[in-house]
This record gives sequence, structure tokens and C-alpha cells, in this order.
Amino acid sequence: MREHGWILVLVLAWGAFAVPAGAQQGEPAPEAEPPDSTLEEDGEGGEGGFADNIEAILEEDEAVMTGSGYTYDSAGRRDPFKSLVQNRRSTVTRQGPRPEGKSGLLIDEVSLTGIFQTPTGTFAQVRGGPRNKSYLLQAGDQLYDGDVVEVDRGEIVFKQLINDPTAIKPFREVVKRLSNENE
Repeated sequence: MREHGWILVLVLAWGAFAVPAGAQQGEPAPEAEPPDSTLEEDGEGGEGGFADNIEAILEEDEAVMTGSGYTYDSAGRRDPFKSLVQNRRSTVTRQGPRPEGKSGLLIDEVSLTGIFQTPTGTFAQVRGGPRNKSYLLQAGDQLYDGDVVEVDRGEIVFKQLINDPTAIKPFREVVKRLSNENE
């Protein structure tokens, strides 16, 4: 951190001894011009202005290095230092308590226990959820982390939302099949 300050002091000191442009080696150097007003903080000429400027630059340098002189606003973008493959295929997690009924079911928590074909459509009987209750689902029903795509003979197809930035699609298809075993 202090190295940057010493480099700046050396560059400024070298500039004071450098031969001005257009001057020959045998000729006397022209009268030194007053320092540029853009480098002065206090508005006064002389050596005090340069020293104050150097101190101000060093303080700003120190503030940036300690992290207090710079802030970053992500503006809703993802953290560039967070791994893209860390939570591969993790399901979407929502905030707050889960609602009651079908809309509070997680796809991973339910198991298919039966399929019913009626004149009004095909229904799937599933068991699960926080209270291990039985529910009837049909195509188009919304669950907590996805929805029912299709109810067919012996299986139910879900579209589960996932949180995987590397995935091409933001969802995956989950198929639950009817088993003959009593659970």
C-alpha cells in the first residue's frame, strides 16, 4: 500500500529534475512554472500544495485497499463469485410457510398410490405432504414446486421448477409410477 505512494513521490521528484522540452543541455533551464492548479487542493501555489496532494492520494489509495473506499451495487445480478455448479439440480425454494392442500405439496414428498379414470378425466391419487394426507391430482394442478403435466395409465408426470443456472431449462420432468407394493 505504501509502495504506491513512494512510486508517486519518485515520479514527481524525477519530474522536477527532468530537462524541460525544447531546452538544450548547455542552455540554462527556463524559469519554473507554477504548479498546475488541478493538482492543488488548497488553491495556493508552492510546495505545500504538492505534499497535500500526495497525502490525499495516499489516503484514497489506503481507503480503496481496505475496502472502505469502494462499494459494488449488484443491481439484481447474480454474485460473480458464487459457483454455478454448487447447487446443481436443487429445487426452487420459496419463502414463507407452505400453503395447505395441493398447493403446498412438494413433488419429492409425494408417492403415487392410485389412478382413477372417470367420465370427467383421469385423476391420480397421491399420498404425502407435511401431514401425509391423500390428495387427488389431475393435469394442470399447481403444486408448491411445480405442476402436474399429465396423468396416464400407471404414472403421473410433473414439471418441477429447479434452481440451476447451468441448466438449459429452468425445470425438469419427474415421473412417478404406480407400484404394487403397499407403503
